[in-house]
Amino acid sequence: MNKLNTLRAALTVTAALMLPLAHAATGMPKADYEAGKTRISADHKANKAACVSLAGNAKDVCEEETKGKEKVARAELEYAYTGKPRDGEKVAEVKAEAAYAVAKEKCDDLAGNPKDVCQQQAKAAQTKAMADAKMSRQVGDARSDAAQTKRDADYKVATEKCDALAGDAKGQCMAAAKRNFGKM
Repeated sequence: MNKLNTLRAALTVTAALMLPLAHAATGMPKADYEAGKTRISADHKANKAACVSLAGNAKDVCEEETKGKEKVARAELEYAYTGKPRDGEKVAEVKAEAAYAVAKEKCDDLAGNPKDVCQQQAKAAQTKAMADAKMSRQVGDARSDAAQTKRDADYKVATEKCDALAGDAKGQCMAAAKRNFGKM
């Protein structure tokens, strides 16, 4: 019983020490996030100013590239700040949308069938990129489901082992199994 209390105390201390590390691993400090937003806005203004000297479709392409860079940078910053898987997926989606917008704008220099082909190629590239983003989300979901299934199977084995015990030992075994496999 004394060893169990010592182990619990050690685990509690370890968990308390790891809390600051868990926050550091999931995101950046608020001040860095705000500074990142300011930097992105400044970069966007500078890139937009560089487009002013251009004319015609070259200017339109430059402006689309500038918008795309800003959107991607904001999505990446948000992901770096939150660390959420959904924000990571959004980065891939924003990149696909930005690349599509630029490619579509570049097609405006063409006419007739070459323009149609260019637009179809741009749309196909966007569709592929969006499918890749969706697939990575589904793979992540499948991994999560598989991990949960494994935990459930291990929990069933642990409870089955506890069934061989009786009385207080069985109760302690079941409590430990629930705690170890997150069933509390």
